[in-house]
Amino acid sequence: MARVAVLVAAAVLAFLAATEVAAKKWTVGDNKFWNPNINYTIWAQDKHFYLDDWLYFVYERNQYNVIEVNETNYISCNPNNPIANWSRGAGRDLVHLNVTRHYYLISGNGGGCYGGMKLAVLVEKPPPPPAAAPIKNSATRTFTLSGFAYQFVIPVAVFAAVGTMWDAVLRLW
Repeated sequence: MARVAVLVAAAVLAFLAATEVAAKKWTVGDNKFWNPNINYTIWAQDKHFYLDDWLYFVYERNQYNVIEVNETNYISCNPNNPIANWSRGAGRDLVHLNVTRHYYLISGNGGGCYGGMKLAVLVEKPPPPPAAAPIKNSATRTFTLSGFAYQFVIPVAVFAAVGTMWDAVLRLW
């Protein structure tokens, strides 16, 4: 029981300390997936792609693919000399957006790029986390000692977590 309490307390503290935005997996084209005759520029225009997000491509594996090219080859739909071939053969491919830069992705098979299967995204750093809400005075207690007022603000969750961890340590001894 004591170990469970320690694990729960540690999990609570880790949750409170977490400040990073979680990565997102984007299904390219949403429910239309990676297919011709879809405007992927419009699909991407209202989205923000952040560092460590993923692009998930779903397509007919025998007809199309996902390759990364430079901007010039993106514009001209030229699949020669790709930067990377993200196709793994199953028609279910992930592109990890692990660098802040432009990514230019096309389908180099079956004329897919000429049919609109091209996607350009700019990967940005995630925004800073929102500022913490101010602590309410309802958890404030004032103590007077020798004419000085000391205020201690102890959030209930932190107090409970510390108490639980201390109890667990004492039980282990």
